Amino acid sequence: MQMGKLVQGSSDSNLSLALKDFREGVFGFHMWSALGWQEIRLRYRRSVLGPFWLTISTGAMIAGMGPLYGRLFGQDIATYFPYLAVSFITWTLIASLINECSNAFIAAEGYIKQIKLPLTIHILRVVWKNVLVFVHHVLIIVIVLAFYRPPLGWHLLQAPLGIFMIAVNGLWLGLLLGLLCARFRDIPLIIASVVQVGFFLTPVMWRAGTLGTLGWVAQINPLYHFLEIVRTPLLGSSASALSWIVVLLVTVVGYSVTLLVFSRFRARIAYWV
Repeated sequence: MQMGKLVQGSSDSNLSLALKDFREGVFGFHMWSALGWQEIRLRYRRSVLGPFWLTISTGAMIAGMGPLYGRLFGQDIATYFPYLAVSFITWTLIASLINECSNAFIAAEGYIKQIKLPLTIHILRVVWKNVLVFVHHVLIIVIVLAFYRPPLGWHLLQAPLGIFMIAVNGLWLGLLLGLLCARFRDIPLIIASVVQVGFFLTPVMWRAGTLGTLGWVAQINPLYHFLEIVRTPLLGSSASALSWIVVLLVTVVGYSVTLLVFSRFRARIAYWV
């Protein structure tokens, strides 16, 4: 009986510490926002255009891919080009979050071992940095949509909410994958390969409608729905209720699982990195 109480007390203590770490990390905005911005500045120091170089290269890639894949897929360039631009830029955000959050704790080894900070801050730093890069890429979307004007309406307000939901899910994904990758160093390589394959299996360059009766293949892909809640509003209509339901379900399940794993192994991360 006494042993059971000790185990229960230890579990409650781990959970409370994990929640405290999460709370202090989220409210430490001044810390993770400064670290994220500093990382961008260091990466592009002495550069005149800074992170806009990445925007230029992404825009050049989209400009080259648009006419080519539009012709290959038999698509009208007036509708396909904005579809590709929004899809590719949104996918870049999602893929970068998955890949970089997986290595967040490993990359922050120096901070973790020398400074006592909430571990959540290291994930939020990566999420914030990628959101800032996405904001730079928004310039491409604005230029493309200025030429291929979609219908304007209240549905456009769903796009920022979609970006917010992607960032929110980046936090639990970073905590979970970052922990696993710190423990098992082969996992980052596996994740990078899965993300690369996911690019071709997710409707980024192609439309889900081209699958015909096999459209359910796209529907069971959660990444498709995260794309949809940003892409569809920017292209002139509201995202489907199914996409929002899937996103909310993934968010709830993801945080629930992550909280259990993070509370159990949070104290070991410093020894794994």
